[in-house]
Amino acid sequence: MDDVSQKNHLKAYGITYWCLDKQYKASWLLNYRGGSFLLPDVPEIRKECQIRGVSFEILSEGEANQILDEISSPSQNMETVVLEKAPKIAVYTPKGKQPWDDAVTMVLTYAEIPFTPIYDEEVLNDQLILYDWLHLHHEDFSGQYGKFYGAYRNAPWYIDQKKEAEALAAKLGFSKVSEAKLAVAKKIRDFVIGGGFMFAMCSATDSFDIALAAEGVDICEPMFDGDDSEANYQSKIDYAKTFAFKNFILDRKPEHYEFSDIDMTEKRRIPMEKDYFTLMEYSAKWDVIPSMLCQNHTQLVKGFMGQTTSFERELIKSNVLVLGQNELNEEARYIHGQKGKGFFTFFGGHDPEDYQHRVGDAPTVLDLHPNSPGFRLILNNVLFPAAKKKKQKT
Repeated sequence: MDDVSQKNHLKAYGITYWCLDKQYKASWLLNYRGGSFLLPDVPEIRKECQIRGVSFEILSEGEANQILDEISSPSQNMETVVLEKAPKIAVYTPKGKQPWDDAVTMVLTYAEIPFTPIYDEEVLNDQLILYDWLHLHHEDFSGQYGKFYGAYRNAPWYIDQKKEAEALAAKLGFSKVSEAKLAVAKKIRDFVIGGGFMFAMCSATDSFDIALAAEGVDICEPMFDGDDSEANYQSKIDYAKTFAFKNFILDRKPEHYEFSDIDMTEKRRIPMEKDYFTLMEYSAKWDVIPSMLCQNHTQLVKGFMGQTTSFERELIKSNVLVLGQNELNEEARYIHGQKGKGFFTFFGGHDPEDYQHRVGDAPTVLDLHPNSPGFRLILNNVLFPAAKKKKQKT
């Protein structure tokens, strides 16, 4: 999985998932040649690699043991992690076509990793217990329809989306979309606390925490929910209920394409050619979890924007790990934490290979980006639940 030898990094994750699904043993060699996978040498796996265009090398038993010995040496910042089972994956995404695409859905499809689309009905009917890993589509859990009101309130797709969301909320027994989304967010919270793995990108990150913190408080203006927001609602926000963020100030303007000051999109002054973020280096032997999530063939990852591009460092809770940050302005791009028995990862931005993805833009063709470091970070999270965990020391 280094930068020279692997023709298709993304499909290599799919091969590893396929092996786990077929009950083959697999190991993740952290920090060894870009985070390589050690799989059994059987004709079926060789053939599948060839079909999918994934580069592989054949090792004798002696050579494999030599590599494992090298990795186990105390002088090497490497570790072998046994992968135990193929995680069951759900993607929380609206039914019906949206005017944008979702990076996680795209890369799962490209890597040939199976997933099940679910939405509010399935979540509220407690179907999350069927899954190990949940991705949150670029959703707005605050009930403000993605804050698209300013630019798109007259667009047919926005009008239709609002009607559909209101109809679904009513069907589920809620008088407001914000109330339905809060109920969904609380179910997802409980899924994580109970031991689930949650991954979110773009606006699903901050809006999820905002919804939890604003429980019982009306933060929506009349064009969103039909009545005025609560007076002095900022003073009623409960940061103790959030996963990752603290002390944030909500954006009160309905026409402004921002939820709060968590997001750095409008604060950053970084030209595209200098927009990169650095993956943090952790001890593979002592901090296995962040090491797994940072596996890559490069430590420098190309930046990309979204409604929520990155996170203000000062607003991140002290128990949340920053896995990737932009060194120019110290914005956090990629963060991870534990909640109860489970884990969550928030990744800022919309599409790792589309710098400024806009509504209506064509989806990214991943055949053109088979070695994408940004998409690799998503797939690290997909395999994360498969790993036999060790207690984190950080």
